[in-house]
Amino acid sequence: YITLERIQERSICLQQVVQERYWYSVIMYIFIYILSVTFSLPAASILTVAGGFLFGIVYGALYANIAATIGATIAFLIVRHLIGKTIQKRYSAQLIRFNKEMHHYGTNYLLLVHFIAVIPFFIVNTLAGLTNISTWTFIWTTSAGIMPASLVYAFAGQQLHTIESVKDIFSSNIILAFLLLTIMAIIPTVFRRIRHMKRFQKA
Repeated sequence: YITLERIQERSICLQQVVQERYWYSVIMYIFIYILSVTFSLPAASILTVAGGFLFGIVYGALYANIAATIGATIAFLIVRHLIGKTIQKRYSAQLIRFNKEMHHYGTNYLLLVHFIAVIPFFIVNTLAGLTNISTWTFIWTTSAGIMPASLVYAFAGQQLHTIESVKDIFSSNIILAFLLLTIMAIIPTVFRRIRHMKRFQKA
């Protein structure tokens, strides 16, 4: 099981492996990360911290983002093909309004839930798989939506031995930054709703 304490204990050994076999380390890191996201293991944030420690802020965030996006997409497609299509067919009449909502605002909703980083990753992947949102939209909104958090966690990896838990990463400035990102994701949806209401009233 992956914990912050175990990574801290093995930090010197892990650094040595990265120095001696860099690309092997990158591939293994991405592979482990993909597995953790695909199977909904609660290790993504810790792995991103580890990536920042081992590969630096930029590359750590980049590798984590690639792996998380791939893992999330696999989980999304599994849900979609196992039960998503069945639910869409069985409850097609009841889901008409919901599907229209996702068609118009799905992009903003996905960005929003990733920016606020409150809803667990696996829940977002599962719920998205039950919708009619396109795979490409899911991929790019996941990658863009988790990048701010990836950078924050990777930056925290540079202070690996001074943090005791993932909660220590979020200072008031970091929380404010995420709040601003959330507002930026909400604004387009609000304006689109206002325009839609005005058109409806005119009609």
